[in-house]
Amino acid sequence: MPAPSSALALAAPFTLGELTLRNRLVATAHATAAVDDGAPTGADAAYWRRLAQGGAGMVITGGTAVAPESTLPRRYLTEAWRPEIKDAVRRRAEAITEGGAVAVAQLVHLGRETLGAGTYYPPVSASAVRSPREATAPHPLSTDEARRVVDAFRISAANSVHAGFHGVELHAGHGYLLAQFLSRTTNTRDDAYGDRIALLAEVIDAIRSEIGQLPLGVRVSAEPGDGSGLGLDDLTELLPRLYESAPFSYANVTTGVRNTYVPGMATTRPPLLDAVARLRAAVEAPLLVSQGFRLVADIERALGDGADLVGMARPFMADPDFARKALAGDERSIRPCTGCNEGCRTFEPTGSCSVNPELAPPGASTRPAVPLLLGRPGRRDGSGGPVAVVGAGPAGMECAMALARTGQEVTVFDAAADVGGQTRIAGRAAHRSGWLKLVDFQRAQLADLCVELRLGIEPSSVDLAPYAQVVLATGAQEAPVPVLGDLPTLTSTDFLDRCAELVPSAPRVAVLDDGFGWWQGISAVECALAAGAREVTLITPGNGFATGLSAENRTQLMNRLTGAPLQVVALTTVTATTTGGVRLRGVLDGRETDLGADILVTVGERRPHRPDFTPTDGQTVRAIGDCVVPRRVAHAVAEGRAAAHAVVAARTQ
Repeated sequence: MPAPSSALALAAPFTLGELTLRNRLVATAHATAAVDDGAPTGADAAYWRRLAQGGAGMVITGGTAVAPESTLPRRYLTEAWRPEIKDAVRRRAEAITEGGAVAVAQLVHLGRETLGAGTYYPPVSASAVRSPREATAPHPLSTDEARRVVDAFRISAANSVHAGFHGVELHAGHGYLLAQFLSRTTNTRDDAYGDRIALLAEVIDAIRSEIGQLPLGVRVSAEPGDGSGLGLDDLTELLPRLYESAPFSYANVTTGVRNTYVPGMATTRPPLLDAVARLRAAVEAPLLVSQGFRLVADIERALGDGADLVGMARPFMADPDFARKALAGDERSIRPCTGCNEGCRTFEPTGSCSVNPELAPPGASTRPAVPLLLGRPGRRDGSGGPVAVVGAGPAGMECAMALARTGQEVTVFDAAADVGGQTRIAGRAAHRSGWLKLVDFQRAQLADLCVELRLGIEPSSVDLAPYAQVVLATGAQEAPVPVLGDLPTLTSTDFLDRCAELVPSAPRVAVLDDGFGWWQGISAVECALAAGAREVTLITPGNGFATGLSAENRTQLMNRLTGAPLQVVALTTVTATTTGGVRLRGVLDGRETDLGADILVTVGERRPHRPDFTPTDGQTVRAIGDCVVPRRVAHAVAEGRAAAHAVVAARTQ
């Protein structure tokens, strides 16, 4: 049984200056990109209102720049230095406070980081030390230019508070400008700002002159690698010095830099969980720890070890009611963040979430999705009866969940012995277990909603005849790639299912990607390595490795693969196999070479799978997810929800 909320430490209010947070859960800084020419839009305010209504004690808005040199071409960062956008910022602040949360605006100067988007201005930093994520070294700020940065933070903080925010947070982490001054590696100055805390202390003092004793937090991050100059040891040295020199209201401690601070599925527990007690001993101010928190047990442990507050961002995107459900002891009903880093990291056109179909682009109430109608809708006696959903993958289960919540009787069929479809298979791959969180959530919801689940059955036309409404969610199947020869050859789907069995006797694994650089080929590589493969070669007709992944996922993948026995052969395909390997051909020069291998794994086209049945008279059939066109989990979930809405609407006409 879940613990009652009164037993949870996270339910206790917390006093921050003259403000009281209703609990210990904080929605840490993130952004929607629902920003027009640097000013937040009404869609942005709606997002924050919904999040705050979900019960978080404090909400910190991100993506707020303090100076023109941090402007991106699309201008989807809020431009806090501009007084003319105050009304738009006020709507954002009011949305949060009306939802019952304390509203804090995080302020950032990107410094030498461009977010990969390019800028109109030259990148700047403490010193002319090139970022490993950028092609050129930045312009080192002069003493006078550094002082202008201080003033930019002061003006932006004043604008934010005057617009209705309760306080501000300074982003001095993740490798951005204030962190560049804190780092031994990037701050090699010999003027007053060579003292690593000097600039940040001046910024705090300048902001205090404007906002008085309103909350002023500092976010810092332990950066990875011995050469980062800002590891955990540095933070435990710098934070006490900073607090003594320029007292701040709280310390928000996280980890990582650009492309690593948003961890993917390979990060399965909070990186700072074991360091909370050490941070508590070093930090006199209230302590907020964040990154990677998903489970109530981990949150409670952090609070027990000395944290005052625990922060999350993506879990609130996946389920804005995270706080309310956690406080009620209803963790089972929280729609889980999988850590996929797909929708939430694209901002096309705004931030979204693969597992949450209600996080929609501006002007829409849900993520746009239209089920495929197969045949003409029909009406017949008994049309108000049960609905059949064929397929228990993410699309089918989402549809069944949404139908059951309306009181609709629904039966789910699946030919497999377990639910989840391709998502369950993908979740069994090395470092991809986040997908199993979605499968487990949907399975639990079906059980709680008393949905009839009939596994091991691929229904026939006769089986489906009693149902006036049928939803097909039967997914897709990977087609074998025709490669002639004698070497054992499997699809990536089959290989993931049998990897541990096959690799010990076939330790040289060749993977033929389809050239799109997506997870099927990458997971085959990582599963082979995890199973002990001696040599793995990824062959791709494309021009690189993992080119289909987001920057965060690709960076973290490359970090995991450093030192692995992996070779990547680009602009190449496989023409044939022999008993001892594969024949390669360059796609540009046509030159052929041989590669030794014990097994070949191919990434083939995923083709829609639909059962062969004929609808009866008056039966309405809709198709959703991969059985329409194979795509991503985001499409499956959205179309599942949309199909349920279409069924309900048809019954009320």
